[in-house]
Amino acid sequence: MGKVMAICISEKKGTQKRNVHEALFIEDFGLENDAHAGKWHRQVSLLSYEKIQDFKKKGAPVEDGAFGENLIVSGIDFKNLPVGTRFQSGDVVLEMTQIGKECHSGCEIYKIMGDCIMPREGVFARVIRGGRIREGDELTVLE
Repeated sequence: MGKVMAICISEKKGTQKRNVHEALFIEDFGLENDAHAGKWHRQVSLLSYEKIQDFKKKGAPVEDGAFGENLIVSGIDFKNLPVGTRFQSGDVVLEMTQIGKECHSGCEIYKIMGDCIMPREGVFARVIRGGRIREGDELTVLE
């Protein structure tokens, strides 16, 4: 079981996500007001809080949302779960659709650090059932 540490969105693509502390997750769409939401397989991005903290220890100047993640969750190592894994928080059910992604060429974190954890640690999901998630809520691995 994990704990939601931050919920981040960006209203425009190409801008850093910011922590909004709670959000409405819309079935088969993603987070309300997030520029990356839509009818595709990467509606929600998730990243482990512990992996972010490890990266910060290397001197990375990162804030919540810096990697483009929507959900920062403590207690779950996402990259070690298979595609198809489902998660639940309250009414919301998410299904993991992809592990990692290619880092875009303009990645500011990579330019500064020579590394970025999102390509190997981040995962993506689609919203199976919608609802609201708030910071501090539990996220449970269903299958």
